[in-house]
Amino acid sequence: MKKLIITAFVAVSAAFVSNSQTVAPQKPVDKNVPVITFEKETHDFGVIPQSVPATYTFVVTNTGKSDLIIFNAAASCGCTTPEFTKEKIAPGKKGFIKATYNAASPGAFMKTVTVTSNASRDMVTLTLKGEVKGAAAPAATPSN
Repeated sequence: MKKLIITAFVAVSAAFVSNSQTVAPQKPVDKNVPVITFEKETHDFGVIPQSVPATYTFVVTNTGKSDLIIFNAAASCGCTTPEFTKEKIAPGKKGFIKATYNAASPGAFMKTVTVTSNASRDMVTLTLKGEVKGAAAPAATPSN
């Protein structure tokens, strides 16, 4: 009886082990899709003055084999305003994502713009960072 239980246990264990090593077939890669490529995906403004909007334009290139369409560029908050190429971007051609940070509050910041498109990498997150320095307080004038 013990041999029967042990044999059954080994058979079931072997089935689980062999099943866990099965590799699911990978999704075929379509080589004709657009590929979205940025010169850089993070921009550091460094130190910027308070209340002076800071703008950076991310350059995007379609390195794929069919037209790239940018559906949207959404900012992580209302303090960043993105604009983007609305026309199709042909293979080998360039477009843009222009992001403006309003710099209203002093201190360090890191904001993102999420770009959605029909590319093989359909969602890309771009980052803006830096530090806003507040205006120096005016010097007190002595009273007479």
